[in-house]
Amino acid sequence: MSYFVTGATGFIGRHLVEELLGRREGDIFVLVRETSRSRLEALTRQWASDRVIPVVGDLAEPGLGVDEEWVEAQTGRIEHFFHLAAIYDMTADSSTNDAMNVGGTRHALDLAERLGVGCFHHVSSVAAAGDHHGRFDETMFDEGQHLPSAYHRTKHESEAIVRDESTVPWRVYRPSVVVGHSETGEMDKVDGPYYFFPLLKLLRDNLPAWLPLVGVDLGDTNVVPVDYVARAMDHLAHLPDRDGEAFHLVNPEPQPVVDTINLFCTAAGAPRFATPIDRRVTRAGPLALVPRMLRPSGVVGALVRSGPMQAVLDQTIGRAGIPAEVLGHTSFSAVFDSRRTEQALAGSGIAVPDLESYADTLWSYWEEQLDESTGRNVANRAALQGKHVVITGASSGIGRVTALKVAQAGGVPVLVARGKDKLEETRAVIEQRGGQAHVFPCDLSDLDAIDELCERLGAELPTIDFVVNNAGRSIRRSLRLSQDRFHDFERTMQLNYFGAIRLVMRLMPAMQEQKSGHIVNVSSIGVQTNPPRFSAYVASKSALDSWSNVVASEVVGKGVTFTNIHMPLVRTPMIAPTKLYDRFPTISPAQAADILIRAMVERPHEINTALGNAGAIAHTVMPKTAFRVLNMAYQVFPDSAAAKGEEVEGGTRESEQIMLARLFKGVHW
Repeated sequence: MSYFVTGATGFIGRHLVEELLGRREGDIFVLVRETSRSRLEALTRQWASDRVIPVVGDLAEPGLGVDEEWVEAQTGRIEHFFHLAAIYDMTADSSTNDAMNVGGTRHALDLAERLGVGCFHHVSSVAAAGDHHGRFDETMFDEGQHLPSAYHRTKHESEAIVRDESTVPWRVYRPSVVVGHSETGEMDKVDGPYYFFPLLKLLRDNLPAWLPLVGVDLGDTNVVPVDYVARAMDHLAHLPDRDGEAFHLVNPEPQPVVDTINLFCTAAGAPRFATPIDRRVTRAGPLALVPRMLRPSGVVGALVRSGPMQAVLDQTIGRAGIPAEVLGHTSFSAVFDSRRTEQALAGSGIAVPDLESYADTLWSYWEEQLDESTGRNVANRAALQGKHVVITGASSGIGRVTALKVAQAGGVPVLVARGKDKLEETRAVIEQRGGQAHVFPCDLSDLDAIDELCERLGAELPTIDFVVNNAGRSIRRSLRLSQDRFHDFERTMQLNYFGAIRLVMRLMPAMQEQKSGHIVNVSSIGVQTNPPRFSAYVASKSALDSWSNVVASEVVGKGVTFTNIHMPLVRTPMIAPTKLYDRFPTISPAQAADILIRAMVERPHEINTALGNAGAIAHTVMPKTAFRVLNMAYQVFPDSAAAKGEEVEGGTRESEQIMLARLFKGVHW
């Protein structure tokens, strides 16, 4: 059988195409505008399949503007026609919604009828339920509900067209709020709960995580990941005898808005919201007599939809990136019954995962890929615009996210690491977003390879403005387990110290000649606190610190400066072998990248944490006490299974470990 898909380059659409490629056979024809063919070609290369065939057309044209000869050749050959192309944006204006959602559906249905397809699969939305109050099951559609926005209205009207006018069999799918992939976090734009993420980041960066914030009960929302939606649609579309039905692709249980936001607060490390007066109070006792619209969620929604209040919100929360229209529709008055869908999916293994299980993944993807605050910052753009930034260890973790942020601010990341393929992937992402990047594979533990790298950099780049020494090796192993492993110390020094200074020494003449250049060393909080089991790692970072401090005094007045960042514990692949770190409070690679951006923009000599400074002072003022505390930590935290060459992590003092980890947040124990 063959398929036809509109909206295949969109977020849900491309995941559906992946499902069809992986689970079904036959050609997949996809509608594409002539101007968007390059985007489809990039996706086709990613899918590595010759079964995806572009069909040039336009959603705004009758019959989707598809060539008549193609229609004649394919008539009777397409079994499934998936219509996903639409506006999924609560902030879009009425005319755009009408053209895309209503007109587009009519044109898609016209083409499907001319092709004589086996089934027209229409992707609607739970927005078609409007402001219906109470249970809304899959047999319900036109219940006289109020449709509060152009988006709600056009989703309802487009579904009505399919139900009332289609001459071919049809099925309707109503997703709720679709968020990123539950395993990768992949998302293509800021929408739904993502609008609140910049505010959560602001709270995290300015308030302690333990501080409770006062919130109000804003009702219930309903969130599902895109991978569930795509898999469910594929499965439901191929079930026999289900034509003329609608399927709710929703979370079976309503999710309180405040609870949902708090999951993302936890993922971000931000304070959580407490609701002193919530539905448990308003639904019981005298307050149960209060009309729904006078309860907190109703009052907020009504205020947002009022003209004067919307103008106020545009000038307040709107400046934080939260459109007033979105705030007015954070909750659903309807409870979406999905029992028919659950029964249809029974035995398939397809179910909605618990948001708590993937909220961290969604936050990390947003913070690393979608957060645009670096590029919007005027100081960042002034410092980085057009500058060439050499970043070592750029294939993953801190280095990769730093490269993305540098490019976002108009800089040109120069990506250096051993693995060329991963560097090319990072460059592709940057170029896809309109940026520029260079790839220079190099083994930074090989001094001759570094010399060759520096020759190429000098020959191929117009300037070398920043060098970020981020590549590093960390070894967590006590001295008693290192007696026969002297190579641990040699390898760590080779990469963390000798490799780093060799790179700077070879690039220093060019920076002095251009009378500008800044070197950023990613050092460690361990240099200030001297935690046990890190003798190899801390020694290598201390050596780099000392070398930089000495050289910095020699180049004063020559335009070259240094910043040493005593970085706290970061959740990167480097710490993954130490399983006890899974329970430790850490900062994210994106937070670490923000620190690196600050180092490039402000150029301080050092960037430290308060705890790191306290550790350094303690070692100076009361060294005996400091060593006793460190020895206590040495007894509490065992060597990791990786360090001992075992498969299972040892140690039973978990409560003490977590207490010390939280008390000394960011220290590498």
